[in-house]
This record gives sequence, structure tokens and C-alpha cells, in this order.
Amino acid sequence: MEAFYKTHKYLVEHVQSPVRRLLMDEIDWTHRLIGIKGSRGVGKTTFLLQYAKEQFGTDRSCLYVNFNNFYFTNHTLVDFAAEFCAQGGKTLLIDQTFKYENWSKELRECYFRFPDLHIVFSGSSVMRLIEDNLDLQDIVASYNLRGFSFREFLNLQAGKTFPSYNLEEIIQNHVQIAQTICSQVKPLDYFQDYLHHGFYPFFLENRNFSENLLKTMNMMLEVDILLIKQIELKYLSKIRKLLYLIMNTAPGAPNVSQLSKEIETSRATIMNYIKYLKDARLLNTLYAEGDEYPKKPNQVYLHNTNLMYAVTLGNVDKTAERKTFFYNALHSRHKINMCKYHMDFCIDQTHHFKCERKPDTGKHYSKAMYAADEIEVGNKNEIPLWLFGFLY
Repeated sequence: MEAFYKTHKYLVEHVQSPVRRLLMDEIDWTHRLIGIKGSRGVGKTTFLLQYAKEQFGTDRSCLYVNFNNFYFTNHTLVDFAAEFCAQGGKTLLIDQTFKYENWSKELRECYFRFPDLHIVFSGSSVMRLIEDNLDLQDIVASYNLRGFSFREFLNLQAGKTFPSYNLEEIIQNHVQIAQTICSQVKPLDYFQDYLHHGFYPFFLENRNFSENLLKTMNMMLEVDILLIKQIELKYLSKIRKLLYLIMNTAPGAPNVSQLSKEIETSRATIMNYIKYLKDARLLNTLYAEGDEYPKKPNQVYLHNTNLMYAVTLGNVDKTAERKTFFYNALHSRHKINMCKYHMDFCIDQTHHFKCERKPDTGKHYSKAMYAADEIEVGNKNEIPLWLFGFLY
């Protein structure tokens, strides 16, 4: 146990989190069992350590442990938690949860055996903490940690502390909000950098970003999909090829029959693979209102714009980039569907949006909203595209 405390002390003292994530204030920390999901590379470990540093420092009532530790190959989580509680432990932070075979059953046992113990654990975005998990669905509070928003990236790069805004605030007050921001910084000077490399926090590391992103993407396939979904290794090449084919045509309507021929597998398997890639936060799917999986999506998008540069090596279609950014900025908090009215997206069955370069206002539909690129401040129903990066 003492070795875990020493590791915890070192990690907390040396954690560097230049941006305080908004999720830190959105979580109800009074829950006794909290799951924090997120795709690989978005900073879940840093988030746990930052929480420990903010709330406990190096107080021994809180302990961070990682299931990468070989200790857990021969010791159970329940026994470890019992020893931790016996020594006065109150908050246990668990990382890499999926690497422990019986993680969900033992988390449930800990929840009921140790009523004074708070457990916060991180997990892959493909883990189903509530929907398909009978062990946890009635006791866990699940949250999603996303990659950096443009707001977080801008605050970091420009040394600012701009707040976030909800969608209705942006729609109703976008001119005033944009003017306030632009009076302090020129957001368009930073926007392209964000689209290229600002979503994943590891752009801060002193390593080649593109190589790091490709490594992360392959880990998503090999660990977050194959290992957690228990898919045989021999199918990895098919999933990688499918992702590559989709990445080169996204956003667009998937030709499932053609993909099944090229991948040499069934249409049903293609649909399952697309779902797994979506769960891993590599893809996003867009449906008409009322449709959902297992139906074929109307369009498939890459999850974020950084992924677009991982394959195209800089030759990114700007129209696709605008739509991908907009979808990624809104999808975690809003329902996004295909739009019937020659627009790109229908948001929450209410707002109709089109993403485009600075539009010709003479061709506007009066009831539609326009997410316009290359402008700092909008007008009426024309909202700067970059401002949607302030939703979180």
C-alpha cells in the first residue's frame, strides 16, 4: 500500500494541467461511484490527478491507482479497497479500469461494502456504464470528458479566461458575445491551429503531433475496440481498412454494399464496425429524425477535425472541415439530425443550420441559421463558426 501512496504523491505533485476542464465543475462529486469516460488521448488521467490535487493535495485520504499495475493480477480490488478504508481512506481514484477483469462486479461490491468510500474511475468511451451494464446501471453517475473545445484551446494559447455559453445564449446574443471576445483577442488567428491540432491535449507535448495522433488512433482500434469488445485480432486489418476508406470520403453517405465488398465481410458486420468506431470517438453518424442504429446512417463524419489531417496530410476539404467542427462542437449536448430544408443540420428538432464560408446574405432563408466561417462578428442569423467552439 505504501508504494501506491508514494506513486500518488509524486504524480499529484508533478501533474501539469494548463487548462482547467469545464467538466470539473459539472460533476456532482457527492456521488459515491462516478465513471468518467472519454476517448484515448483526451486527458482522463490528468483529469483524475488534477481533481486529487485540487481537493486533497497529498492528503492520504485520497489515493490514485492504475490497473496497469501488476499488483492487481494477484490481488482483488475489493481487498485493496478494504485495506485502503482500514487506513482511513475516503476517495479512491481508479485509472485504466477496463484492464481489470471483474471491474464492474467488484466496483458494485465496493459500493455496498464500504458506504463511506467514494470511487471515481476512468474508462474508455466504448465502455457501456449504464446502457448494458447490469452491475452498475443503478448506482453509477457517468460523465464524458471530451477533447479541448476551441474556447479551452484559445484560453490556453492566448492566456485568457473566456467563459462558455449555451446554444440559446449564442443564438440570441452572438453579436455581443463575439464583440466582447474580439475586443480582447482575434479568434481567427487561432482557429485554424485548433482545427489542425487543438482537440487532443497532447499537442502540448514535445513530440510530433501527427505521429502521436496516429499512434493514439491505432491504440483506439487495438485496445478500445478489439480488447474491450472482445474482437479477434485477425479482424483488426478489416476495421483499419474500413476506417481508412470512410476517412477518405467523410462526410458522406456510406455505401455499405460497396464497403462490404471491399472489406470482404457482411453488411451487418460493416454496420457493427461503424458503431464501434463511433463509440471509440473516431466517427460520428448523422441520421434523419426518428432513425438510429442499426439503420444505415445518412452520413458519416470524422469525430473531430484533427483526425482529418491525420490521413489527408494537409489537403483537407474546407467545406467538410466546417461541418465536422460544427457537428463535433454540438453533438455532446444536443440532438443533431439531417435537415429537410436544404440545410446541413437540424439541432434539437428546432434550429436549422447551414455551415459555409462567409455567406451571401441575399440568399439566406429567413428561418435558418448560418454558421459562417472567416468572420469575427456575425449579424442577425449569421453566427461566426468559431463561436460554436464556446459551447463547453
